[in-house]
Amino acid sequence: MEYPSIILRTVCPDRPGLVSHLTSWISNCGGNIRHSDHHTDQDAGLFLSRIEWNTNSSRIDKEKIRGELEKISFEINAQFSLNYSDEVPKIAIFVSKQNHCLIDLLWRVRNGELNMKVPLIISNHPDLENIAKDFNAEFFYFDTFNIEKSLVERKILSLIKQFDIDLVVLAKYMQILSDSFLEEFSSVINIHHSFLPAFKGSQPYHRAWKRGVKLIGATAHYVTKDLDEGPIIEQCTVNVSHRDEVDDLIRKGRDIERMALSRAVRLHLNHQIFVYNSKTAVFD
Repeated sequence: MEYPSIILRTVCPDRPGLVSHLTSWISNCGGNIRHSDHHTDQDAGLFLSRIEWNTNSSRIDKEKIRGELEKISFEINAQFSLNYSDEVPKIAIFVSKQNHCLIDLLWRVRNGELNMKVPLIISNHPDLENIAKDFNAEFFYFDTFNIEKSLVERKILSLIKQFDIDLVVLAKYMQILSDSFLEEFSSVINIHHSFLPAFKGSQPYHRAWKRGVKLIGATAHYVTKDLDEGPIIEQCTVNVSHRDEVDDLIRKGRDIERMALSRAVRLHLNHQIFVYNSKTAVFD
């Protein structure tokens, strides 16, 4: 019988012996390491580590493990996060009218590809309510055209708290979250329909077509107060040609938007992402 694994992510100033320090402690705890990934950012002088391990018991003393890690983190001046493979986070998906990213994520959840629950779907259009019903998610529509934005966001934040949401995914939600929203809830992933940092903002496919590009992309990134500037998690590209019109770019773009977003969400769920200095290290 395989018990849930423990996932430790550590960030600290680089120095010799850090891998040995961490793995020796895991061994002393009776742990069997399944995955061990490390990276040193020489410019930042930082050591990044992700170690996943199992114990030989179904009864894991989480408080004891956290207490011992706090002592180790003090010794090496580290920040750490601790997660367990049997955790199933609750995700809220925000959408507008386009359904391709929403359906793709929900299908992957139903097929067991994404280990998460989607109890809440929020939209500024009523069009996709039937999809939410098909996947047993609560759907809330807010008329962002006629209701003050701050009022809408307060209601949404209340729902996030009510449903105990761990992560928000903007699956083609054509609204900009305010600074005050992100101050209260900052764990948000967005899919942008361009290969950032190229063609930020609106209508990137139209602008790419006008420039005659030969490659278009989609970018999944964490959301920050700076529009389309958040740490990049995943990017996908597809070739285009002079024969393609704007509609062709949009059609091809939808495929890579789905792919980039689902990959980014999976990486987040698996705790494979480190965010630091406005960028990410992804242990894939």
